[in-house]
Amino acid sequence: MISFIAYIRKEEGSDYGVEFPDVPGCVSVGRTVDEARAMAAEALAGHIAILESDGEPMPVPSSMEALKDDLNRGDAVLILVDLVPDFLKAERVNVMIPRHLLGRIDAASGGNRSRFIVEAAEQKLVG
Repeated sequence: MISFIAYIRKEEGSDYGVEFPDVPGCVSVGRTVDEARAMAAEALAGHIAILESDGEPMPVPSSMEALKDDLNRGDAVLILVDLVPDFLKAERVNVMIPRHLLGRIDAASGGNRSRFIVEAAEQKLVG
């Protein structure tokens, strides 16, 4: 498994911010350290998937030794974030939903039950 170093920091009155020095533009946030780490893994997987779909090469992760004197690090703490190749891969599941609730989901979803349920779950898990 490939792991990328990320910088995590928190300023007073803000959430935890995460950035990847080897993957410019790949950033994430979370209200807690654990949430920030989870969101960083999702952001990394998504960013790498976009690079691959655009035909761009995957960045090479730096070592901690190489980043120890990085001026952009500031007061950030270094964490390792694993790149899970199939992190964003959809998986078919069979769930039981009461008929009346399914009708409400269909009415609100615009015809895409799966997207609606995924978005509702993400909102609930983050909120």
